[in-house]
Amino acid sequence: MGSGLVTLFLSGDVMLGRGVDQILPHPGDPALAEPYVRDARSYVDMAEAVNGPVPRPVPFTWPWGDALPVLDDAGPDVRLVNLETSVTRSDDAAAGKEVLYRMNPANLPCLTAARPDVCVLANNHVLDYGRRGLEETLAALADAGLRTAGAGRDLAAARRCVSVPLPGGRRVLVVSLGVPSSGVPPAWAATARRSGVHFAAEESPAVAADVAARLREVRRPGDVTVVSVHMGSNWGYHVPRGQVRFAHALIDGGADIVHGHSSHHPRPVEVYRGKLVLYGCGDLINDYEGIGGYERYRDDLRLLHVASVDPASGAVHEVRITPLEARRLRLTHASGADCRAVHDVLGRISHGMGVRMDAERDGSVTARPA
Repeated sequence: MGSGLVTLFLSGDVMLGRGVDQILPHPGDPALAEPYVRDARSYVDMAEAVNGPVPRPVPFTWPWGDALPVLDDAGPDVRLVNLETSVTRSDDAAAGKEVLYRMNPANLPCLTAARPDVCVLANNHVLDYGRRGLEETLAALADAGLRTAGAGRDLAAARRCVSVPLPGGRRVLVVSLGVPSSGVPPAWAATARRSGVHFAAEESPAVAADVAARLREVRRPGDVTVVSVHMGSNWGYHVPRGQVRFAHALIDGGADIVHGHSSHHPRPVEVYRGKLVLYGCGDLINDYEGIGGYERYRDDLRLLHVASVDPASGAVHEVRITPLEARRLRLTHASGADCRAVHDVLGRISHGMGVRMDAERDGSVTARPA
C-alpha cells in the first residue's frame, strides 16, 4: 500500500463442495439429493473424462493452483471471496434444488489457503443443507478465524457491515446482499428471530438507499466501502436495466465498489462516477469442468480481479484481471490465445461503460477509467 492506493482481490464464486470436496484430504459423504446426480464423485469422473486423471487426495492448495502465486505477487491488501458452499455435515438437503453444495468442515484448510479476509455468504448455496447446515457453516468459519458477511443467526447479524483494518487506521467495509435474480430463495431470508441470509426482494433504489445508509453510519474518512451482491442469471452478458440502476444507486448512496457475482462467466465491468462496478466476476472454483452446453461462454476460463482504489475519494485507479483455466479441478495459467480472447470479450461487453481494456504483455488485462 506504499502507493497510497488500497488493493482488493474481488473473487467470483468459490464452490469447494461436492466434487472438489471429494478430492481433498477429508472427503465428506458423497451422497447427493440432486435429481440427476446422486454421488458427488460423479463430478470428478466428468472432469477426468475431459482433461485427464485427478490425483486423490490432493493437497489443500490444489484447487487454487496457479491462482495462489498470482495473488501473492499482486499482494492485495484485502481478499474478498464469495463462498458459495455450505460447510457442514448436515443431511438436511434443501427441497426442490437441483444443485447442492457442501464441503466437509475438515477441508476448510482449502479455503484458508487463499487467506481470505472476508467470506461473503449472501448467495443461493449457503443454505443448501438447511439452517442446521448454516449454523455449522458459521461456526466452522468462525473457528477458522474467518470474517463473514451476508448470513447470520438473525437479520442483524446477516446485515452487519464487516470491517477489515488496514495500516494507518484505514479500513475496508463490506456488506453482503442476495437478491432473487441470482436464485436466492426468499425463504432463506434472515429475520429478527430466524437465521438466514441478508436478502432483498427486489433490486430497487429503496433497497440500495437502505444499504448505503448503513455504510454511511459507520464510515470514516479513508475507508473503502464494498457492497457485495449476488445478483443476475447464470448465463448471458446482458445486464438488465434494473440491475444497472441498482448498482448506480449503491454508488450514488456512497458505495465505492459494487462487487457482483452469480453468473458462471464474467459479465461487464463499469466505471460509474469514478467508482467500480463488477456486474459478475464469474465462477472461480467449481466442479463444472465436465458439464457441457454453454461452451460459447468459455466458462472454463476463470478471472482474478485485483482492484486498486484511492481511499481518499473511493475512485478506482485500475483493475488487473488475470485469466486462468480450470483443468483437472485446478486453476492453471491460461494460454496466450485465451488471454487475448478474454481481453476481446471484456472490451466488447463493457463498451460504453466508462472503461477501457488494455492487454498486458504477461497476458493479464487492465481495466482503467476511460
